[in-house]
Amino acid sequence: MGQYVAPIRDMQFVLHELLNVTEEFKNLPRYQEIDADIINQVLEEGAKFTQEVLFPLNHSGDREGCHYDKETKKVTTPKGFKEAYKQYVEGGWAALACDAEYGGQGLPVSLNNSFYEMLNSSNQAWSMYPGLSHGAYECLKEHGTDEQKTVYLPKLASGEWTGTMCLTEAHCGTDLGLLRTKAEPQGDGSYSITGSKIFISAGEHDMSENIIHLVLARLPDAPTGSKGISLFLVPKFIPDASGQPGARNGIACGAIEEKMGIHGNATCQMNLDGAKGWLIGQPNKGLNAMFVFMNAARLGVGMQGLGLTEVAYQNALVYAKDRIQMRSLSGPKAPDRPADPIIVHPDVRRMLLTAKAYAEGARAFTSYVALQIDRELNHPDEEVRKEAADEVALLTPIVKAFLTDNAWISTSEALQVYGGHGYIAEWGMEQYVRDARINMIYEGTNTVQSLDLLGRKILMDNGAKLRKFGEKIKSFVEDNGLSEEMSEFVTPLGELGEKVTKLTMEIGMKAFQNQDEVGAAAVPYLRVAGHLVFSYFFAQMAKIALEKKDSGDRFYEAKLATARFYFARLYPETAMLIRQARSGASNLLALDAELF
Repeated sequence: MGQYVAPIRDMQFVLHELLNVTEEFKNLPRYQEIDADIINQVLEEGAKFTQEVLFPLNHSGDREGCHYDKETKKVTTPKGFKEAYKQYVEGGWAALACDAEYGGQGLPVSLNNSFYEMLNSSNQAWSMYPGLSHGAYECLKEHGTDEQKTVYLPKLASGEWTGTMCLTEAHCGTDLGLLRTKAEPQGDGSYSITGSKIFISAGEHDMSENIIHLVLARLPDAPTGSKGISLFLVPKFIPDASGQPGARNGIACGAIEEKMGIHGNATCQMNLDGAKGWLIGQPNKGLNAMFVFMNAARLGVGMQGLGLTEVAYQNALVYAKDRIQMRSLSGPKAPDRPADPIIVHPDVRRMLLTAKAYAEGARAFTSYVALQIDRELNHPDEEVRKEAADEVALLTPIVKAFLTDNAWISTSEALQVYGGHGYIAEWGMEQYVRDARINMIYEGTNTVQSLDLLGRKILMDNGAKLRKFGEKIKSFVEDNGLSEEMSEFVTPLGELGEKVTKLTMEIGMKAFQNQDEVGAAAVPYLRVAGHLVFSYFFAQMAKIALEKKDSGDRFYEAKLATARFYFARLYPETAMLIRQARSGASNLLALDAELF
């Protein structure tokens, strides 16, 4: 059912040539021994695991789905999932970027990030089981007690136990201030937690021996709204004195959802009936602690978008080279065959190049953000850590929303390459479209990401974070502005940077009079910002490709052509988006609700 080949060459290009990560690692004490050979070895082994173990389970897992037993309230994952997870744990993949003190391998986030692209390309539904565990690990590492860290982090790092986040309730999704789950303090320092949660990815399954739920709930005297939410650690099995799974806790799966996509992942309704839990962090400060988990998950969802974009592109490319239909308008290209391969047709190439460009831009962008996380967590200079943290905060909503929007576009274009065959389950393409659609919704809808970017990350600090990132772009433009070869990339990049600055100021001024102006402009604004970031990275990649175009390696020829396609065909969307963002709120709010 189709194919997947990990794009190791492009990953190496991004890590070694674009970002030069090994030089960056020399400034990070814990990673100073990480060299190109180690990075390449991890990528190669990761490719073997994802190509040979996970990808063959993707289509079958989608067709079979998960099984729920009403009597035992247990979930059984599709055939082969459990065995694949055992191989994942035994191979040490769960521990890749976890701290050595908790049994992890202590490798950089930027390397783990590339591995997660492979996971998501090969099997997004399967990858969601271990994927959320990393968020739980980071949340406990930052906000857990010493005892919680000692008991739970080694198990999460090894992959023996998995983690979930339990936020959403039937009456509240984005507005967590409405949640009703209650936590009653007990005399032994624990809490009795009662309530129901929905849409809990990997909330129940048979792949690990314990599941650690991070649950948002209210204490009896909690303030109303989001300021009265606390975070609790609620294990499926309560660890015994030896740290092994002990008594069954009062949290169970009430049902699993029938969904449009990601059928191989159990999306659960979780019922808590006096479940025993322990406070994480401070009372009524649960959202602050959970944001560590949520931000990690949002970056992870962006990687899901990249993963699907890449695998959809690969399969559409193979099909386009093999499928013959009609003749090229400029004359036969395969005169020995009854028709030409459809890759000769301009619009088929447009569809393929759209997916290819969105995948390569996303790979450069997300690898850069992952490297900034490495700097944020490990650089010895506090000021460098602060600057990296600010940049990660600014770019996270763009990673989540822009990449998942692009994945929806790219998987749809890739399906279109197949024509009617793309719509048929036999070929596997329609699954990528279905799977891609959820990524625009969960972990904060893309509209929420847009509001977060414009309202909180930019306007709230008067554009300080944006200006700092803009200075990097401005410096690159100034350094390369006199190069005739680079003008086709640098000129549009510089122009877009100026337009974003003006647009931001204009929206900010309008928002002083009417806050709805932010909501009206946010979605097109984020896509403009996404294109600004992609333009920056495509310009840098084009510069490298120009320098090496005569090396004899046709990789650079392809990279240059993709950059040119991006600026000619995808970048121009920004003109329309800017016009939309500037149009204001009145065209959206003037119509009385009764007249819709």
